[in-house]
Amino acid sequence: MKSLILFLFLIFPFKIWAHLGSIKGTVVEKGSNIFLVGATVNLVGTNKKTITNELGQFQFNNIVAAPYKIEISNIGYKTLIADLKVTDDQTSLVTFPLEIAQIQLNEIMITSAKNSEQQLIGKIDVKLRPINNSQEFLRMVPGLFIGQHAGGGKAEQIFLRGFDIDHGTDIQITNDGMPVNMVSHAHGQGYADMHFIIPELVREVNFKKGLYQASKGNFATAGYVELNTKTAIEKSEIKLEAGQFDTYRALGIFDLLGEKGKSKNQSAYLAGEYNFSNGFFENPQDFNRMNLVGKYHRHVGENTVLTTTLSRFYSKWSASGQIPNRAVESGRIGFYGAIDPNEGGETSRNNLNIQLATNTKSNKIITNQFFMSNYNFQLFSNFTFFLRDSVNGDQIKQKENRNMIGYNGSITDFKQIGNKSITSKIGLSFRNDATNNTELSYTKNKTEYLDRVKLGDIKETNLALYLEENIQFSEKLIINAGIRFDYFYHQYFDKLLNTTSKATNTIISPKLNINYTFNNRTQAYLNTGKGFHSNDTRVVVAQNGIKTLPAAYGADLGLIFKPFGKLIINPALWYLWLDQEFVYVGDEGVVEPSGQSRRYGFDLSARYQIFNSLYFDFDYNTTKPRAVGEREGSNYLPLAPINTSTFGISFQKNKGLNASIRGRYIGSRPANEDNSIIAKGYLIHDITLNYTQANYTVGLFVQNVLNTKWKETQFATKSRLLDERLPVEEIHFTPGTPFFAKINFSISF
Repeated sequence: MKSLILFLFLIFPFKIWAHLGSIKGTVVEKGSNIFLVGATVNLVGTNKKTITNELGQFQFNNIVAAPYKIEISNIGYKTLIADLKVTDDQTSLVTFPLEIAQIQLNEIMITSAKNSEQQLIGKIDVKLRPINNSQEFLRMVPGLFIGQHAGGGKAEQIFLRGFDIDHGTDIQITNDGMPVNMVSHAHGQGYADMHFIIPELVREVNFKKGLYQASKGNFATAGYVELNTKTAIEKSEIKLEAGQFDTYRALGIFDLLGEKGKSKNQSAYLAGEYNFSNGFFENPQDFNRMNLVGKYHRHVGENTVLTTTLSRFYSKWSASGQIPNRAVESGRIGFYGAIDPNEGGETSRNNLNIQLATNTKSNKIITNQFFMSNYNFQLFSNFTFFLRDSVNGDQIKQKENRNMIGYNGSITDFKQIGNKSITSKIGLSFRNDATNNTELSYTKNKTEYLDRVKLGDIKETNLALYLEENIQFSEKLIINAGIRFDYFYHQYFDKLLNTTSKATNTIISPKLNINYTFNNRTQAYLNTGKGFHSNDTRVVVAQNGIKTLPAAYGADLGLIFKPFGKLIINPALWYLWLDQEFVYVGDEGVVEPSGQSRRYGFDLSARYQIFNSLYFDFDYNTTKPRAVGEREGSNYLPLAPINTSTFGISFQKNKGLNASIRGRYIGSRPANEDNSIIAKGYLIHDITLNYTQANYTVGLFVQNVLNTKWKETQFATKSRLLDERLPVEEIHFTPGTPFFAKINFSISF
């Protein structure tokens, strides 16, 4: 008998006799009860660390029965340390509410469990930086610059990692998982208008530079930005703003279910905003924008949550457009004047977004998302004045009506094999865009048609399947490998030629990312991958030797470390090769063939807590972008940023005075291929002051506090003025905001 017992003891694992237990917890925000995703959970005294999933949940298995301490931290919340007891063969079910608090950088740990290195910087910035409109969330990405050049209603120009991204060609932007980028848009591929997002509703911004996530497909070459809005609000709020240049804004956010709803795991709110401004241009822009958002969130069963969002957006404005240097220097017009005062536009978007997330009994996370959007766009511009038509001028009209439907779904599985933790994720996405009367026409005074250049209906479908494996080999080493398959179907009905053209394309994009955490102060990472941006359907069906799915190949080698408790530094070297630059010129309806390009550079980000309530942030980015195969000296990439920097000091407390001084710098850069025309750089400073009490806030925002004269967007354009015999190619620009002050008052209840 003794021999038999000894034999069984040696053959079977000891844990059979160990009577192990489990811990299953949910982390929520105290007051609103919203799930906190990505919170760090540490089982003190063990080597077990994890982060919360999409439902704010975490789980530790195979825990020896004993009393434990559990430590939960999340940026912008007070660290919670709680006692709990694990009993034999039982699962302890616990909910942990985290209280909103000032950011303490010394409490932030660098762990292998949280290996998305740039999310750490992003979460700090969202908590500290003041935001005045939704497009400014893009500035959370270190090195990303935006520029407005059509009166405030048009999507901003975007610059990042040596790209002039136009309005979204090489950056993927989503809001609550719904695409913001518009494929085969009337104005340009990837057009990303974020003005339908109310900034006060944004809960978090996730981003990553580069093309390293298998779940990110079209446009995610320079990077991606995800905005997620609040599922619940703690208090209702009314906010009023007024500023120079006849600028006004009214905002209301109303909790519809209150505490009674939260006690039943339900929440609902309605939010609306109205904006008006005449702007600082000599030609009043008569800018109007309206947003309405309704959101409902509830538990459907114990482990399933449903979130439904409805929104309506409308905007209309006039614009002064881009003006030539020579017209200003000669005194023909003022710095804020216009050559063609009849520019402007009108746009609207209606959205339905349904999201369902389930945690199964086998600890799998299943997500399903269905979305629909109806979108309308009309824009009048004049970039060349009288170059094409010396009598009527060169005003163009771009217009489209679009319906978009889509689906995103994923299954995430968590396994423990020995000391290895494996997270597997398989995902499926579908998107269909159908436009009606996508148009490019020459017009006069916005009403008279002179010539139709393009008119047709576009149908574009993207079906994608991806797989990600995240393997934690030890406390220090994590490897993430992924692969993505994309299929595109394009159809274009040309109403001018009465012809229909079709095309299909596929691309496979592998990814490999390695993270090594030396200790809770230092982590190194190597990210590699292949990505792509799609071309406009009108280009794809025409072919003409154009690469319809230009591939991109990139790598990042970086470090994130804390030399001491209150300083976080993130340096990175990176490289990006693109098979082909974007080739469809939406303003002219023509294809401009372009070749390969390469970019490499260095990024540096630092966040430092000087004192308890005083924070300093600094970003510096330098890039060398070049066309491949072109003669040296004629291989510059027009308008690609070379040196950029942002920096700021923030004084932040939960109550009382809060203040922020911010600066942003972009260096001069080539505006054409041979660097003979230069786009001048600028340095701008903004100030924000807020006084906050329990139920009200009074604030002041000053943009360009030093009243610097600067050119926000610049282009090397060939144009002709009415009295000129020959065209001139030079910088055409939209002036940046002069000194602009705005006050606000909000009350919560």
